[in-house]
Amino acid sequence: MLRVKDPAKSLEFYTGVLGMTLLAVKKFPEMEFDLYFLAKLTDSERENLPAGEELEIFAFRQRGILELTHNYGTETKADFSYHDGNSEPQGFGHICFSVPNLDEAVAWFDKNNVEFKKRPEDGSMKNIAFIKDVDGYWIEIVQADLMG
Repeated sequence: MLRVKDPAKSLEFYTGVLGMTLLAVKKFPEMEFDLYFLAKLTDSERENLPAGEELEIFAFRQRGILELTHNYGTETKADFSYHDGNSEPQGFGHICFSVPNLDEAVAWFDKNNVEFKKRPEDGSMKNIAFIKDVDGYWIEIVQADLMG
């Protein structure tokens, strides 16, 4: 689960840039937070999504789910941000996405003005990239057959 400042901006990033599909939204207004559940689906899965309650069941049967949590009011606070876990005190570090072609992914991120923490050619760990989402969380980008 990642806490997000502005769910509209985060959903735009995770669906539009990373190609995830929003499968379920759980709202808890009495506790002042909402939950957004996303998964990376195949084209066939996206084209054949069930409806209603079946969609929620489908959502929680996925191999991996990204849960975004929005605590009400954070989106209106200009100076508000979440700690990314990579500076002191260290904690959470990053999530990881595997892509079929790292070069194409890097070109896509460049085209969409995604901020890089590390490009594949930088540093001693080649063939991996780190991008940042709209809240500054790090996302590792890998291509499986380059990881051997």
